[in-house]
Amino acid sequence: MSGRTVLVTGAARGIGHAIAAHFEENGYHILAPTRDELDLSDGSAVDAYVARLRAAGRDVDVLVNNAGENPIRRIGDVDDDTFEHVLALNLKAPFRLTRALAPLMAERRWGRIVNLASVYGIVSREGRSMYTATKSALIGLSKTTAIEFGPSGVLCNALCPGFVDTALTRQNNTPEQIAALCERVPLRRLASTGEVAAVAFMLGSEANTYLTGQAVVLDGGLLAG
Repeated sequence: MSGRTVLVTGAARGIGHAIAAHFEENGYHILAPTRDELDLSDGSAVDAYVARLRAAGRDVDVLVNNAGENPIRRIGDVDDDTFEHVLALNLKAPFRLTRALAPLMAERRWGRIVNLASVYGIVSREGRSMYTATKSALIGLSKTTAIEFGPSGVLCNALCPGFVDTALTRQNNTPEQIAALCERVPLRRLASTGEVAAVAFMLGSEANTYLTGQAVVLDGGLLAG
């Protein structure tokens, strides 16, 4: 039983919910703020949430930046407001949380940061310009974080799932499209949220002692071909 504290964003459903449950089952204390408690699209709200944690003496040992959105639009149809919202949620919020919490982890000489990126941070697909741009940047942020804080015992990685069976996947794809996606995966199926959570746990727990600065791809072999 760890006793360490994990902050998981976007833990109300899907991958984030599975990650929070996996850590909790293994003895970690979970911070899973709701959108009312932490509006990730508002930079000042993110800073205020961290300030409240510090005022309450709550140390965060593991940060899992999971929350994100993936609106499907071709580049010519992307309006500024939508782009700014996706940028704020998918990239600026993880940056702000890392900026605030990684130095405190470094002071305690132990910390783990797991950034939920995507295979679309490595490759892309029509209509995914905003998602690919922000997830690619999140992979880059993970590498720099690993370099800067590694000497102080803080490990940071980007976890890049492929096609996962979530509400968001089913929202953005018809059943026929999902069947076609599965045909592209050597394992011929979507990943479960539990499978993603298991890898996130390994990266964020004491089990990880040397893996840092990596884009860890969990895609059933999708990118192997």
